[in-house]
Amino acid sequence: MVNVDYIVVGGGYAGLFFAHQLIKNKKTFVIFTGDRKSASRISAGIVNPVVLKKFTTFWLAKEQIEALHRTLNEISGYTRENYLIRENIQRIFHDENEKDLWLQKSESEELNPYLNPYFKQLDVILNPFGTGTVDQSARLDVNAFFKGLNEYLSAHDHVHEEAFDYTALQDHNYRKFTFKHIVFCEGMGVRKNPFFAEIPVIPNKGHHLKVSLSERLHHQFTLKKKHFLFPLDEKFHYYGGTYDPNERPDEVDAHATQQLRDGLSEFYPHAFEVEEVNFALRPTVKDRRPILGSHPRQPNYYVFNGLGARGILNGCYFSEILFEHIEHGKPLIPEVDLNRFTVKHL
Repeated sequence: MVNVDYIVVGGGYAGLFFAHQLIKNKKTFVIFTGDRKSASRISAGIVNPVVLKKFTTFWLAKEQIEALHRTLNEISGYTRENYLIRENIQRIFHDENEKDLWLQKSESEELNPYLNPYFKQLDVILNPFGTGTVDQSARLDVNAFFKGLNEYLSAHDHVHEEAFDYTALQDHNYRKFTFKHIVFCEGMGVRKNPFFAEIPVIPNKGHHLKVSLSERLHHQFTLKKKHFLFPLDEKFHYYGGTYDPNERPDEVDAHATQQLRDGLSEFYPHAFEVEEVNFALRPTVKDRRPILGSHPRQPNYYVFNGLGARGILNGCYFSEILFEHIEHGKPLIPEVDLNRFTVKHL
């Protein structure tokens, strides 16, 4: 038998950020990344402290942004790579009223660090009312992040790419492993988990396009009107993503695809080609808070789920919260504690 401190199940943001806590704290572990399509891996990677529909911020935004910068610096210490692309979001205004609202909100103590009061006019795209810069916004290089972390984990014999077999799990044993704790970070895959299948995560389907643009953009920003547009490489751009609570996980939704085409055409008046349409299911929660906690009858079995559209920030910040809870008994924040729900069948 192989003795480890932890088994981690799931290779998305929750799983990898929790794995980082284990690396940082010199814990032994294995991570089962599985063979299913992860919403994290096709996410935009946007790091954004502002809700750009209403020009508001959100719960713990400042703390989460600070934690992300600290964590990515720690990760770069052992992968030798920087995964943060420091390109601000430029919000394209729909009309003068939005500009006025932005200026009003930028004077508030809460939003002053994020809403830049000096507007820009950009070429190539349609922006008759100008654009506003979201300070402290950025994006994660998603492909490089997953590639770099998985290569490091593989090189140190942490990774098992096969799907996790719940029938082989018993108390502190799984196949050839004995463990102290197991943390399930499975996103919507949790619905197949016999221990946590009843937690109230809601699938939110997100589509995005991989497009080639006929007219090159000359600015180094992430553009946002209805959705986000940014370069993937020299040839292609990402445009997305949608929010759709329907549950058709195995097919592209034509309505969502057309919604994205129309959204891009609103501000990009040139020809473009759609090279790919991608989609995945985000695990969301009605109160927009992650779900952390242990199983009532298996106290060494933990769940880390419900990261939603802010998977990077939630995954980074709450992985440390969960680790401190498991290792040092630090109470969970009530707003994210599994115990805030009455889940009958756990």
